[in-house]
Amino acid sequence: MKNSAFRSQPPLTRVTAHALNVGDRINTSGFEKDALSAVPLALRAGQDGIAVLFRYGVVVFLNMSAEEEAAFLERLSPRIGGRLTPPEEEAATVELLGESQDQVAAGGPIQVREMSVARLLVVSDALAKSVVLAHDEREVAKVFETIEPFVRELATFGKFFRNRRAILKLIGEALLVQHNVSGRVAIADKPDALWDRPDLERLYARLEDEYELNARVETLNRKLEVVAETTDTLADIIDTRRSLRLEIIVVLLIAFEIVIGISQIFAARGGR
Repeated sequence: MKNSAFRSQPPLTRVTAHALNVGDRINTSGFEKDALSAVPLALRAGQDGIAVLFRYGVVVFLNMSAEEEAAFLERLSPRIGGRLTPPEEEAATVELLGESQDQVAAGGPIQVREMSVARLLVVSDALAKSVVLAHDEREVAKVFETIEPFVRELATFGKFFRNRRAILKLIGEALLVQHNVSGRVAIADKPDALWDRPDLERLYARLEDEYELNARVETLNRKLEVVAETTDTLADIIDTRRSLRLEIIVVLLIAFEIVIGISQIFAARGGR
C-alpha cells in the first residue's frame, strides 16, 4: 500500500471522516472495479476523497466536501435498502502524526503515523460501528418509551386499560427492533483490514475504547434482554386474559344449559 491514500501533492496532513448510517443495507456489487479495498469496499470519490461502504447501511466519507458527499449519495441512492431519514451521523478528524505510534486522544483528533488506506479503513470501521450503535440505541430508547405506559398501568392498577390489538402492536414493534439490532452488524468483530495488518490492532483497540464500542454493545444487549422479557410478560398476560375470558364464556354456557334444563323439568311437571 502507498504511504498516502490520497493523490494530493503534498500529502494531506489532516482529513475529516464523516460517517452516515443511511439505511439498513447497501448493495455494493458493481463497484469493485475501481476499489481501493474489497472488504469493506473503499472507492475514490470526489476530487481527492475516499468513500468507504459497509453492507450494513453505513458510508464513511474521507476528505470530501458536503457537495461531493451529496453527489455520491445521489449515485448510491438506488442501492440503499430501508433508508433512514434523517440518517444517523458522526464525524472525526484524522491527523498525520510524526511519531512512531498511532494516538487516539480522548475527545481529540485521531493521530496516525501515515495516511494509508489500511489505517483509514480501521478508523472508518470504528466510526461505522459507532454510528450504527447510535441509531440502535435511539431505536431501543423509543421502545422503552412505548413500553413504559403499559408497565406503569400494570404497576399502578394491576391491569391494562388498553385493548389486545394495542398490546400486540407493542410486542410487534419490540420484536422488530430486536431483530434489526441483533442481526444487522456484529460490533464485536474486528475489521477485515487487521487480517493483513495485525500491527494496526493497537490503533483499533484505542478506537474501541474512545468510542466505547464494547461497553455500548453490552448495555444495548442488556436493554434488549429487558425488552424481550417485557414482551414475553405482555404475551403471557394476553394469553391469561384470553384464557380467563374463554373460561368465563364456558361457565356462562354451562349455567345457561343448567337453567334451560331446570326450566324444561319444571315445564314438564307443570304439564302433568
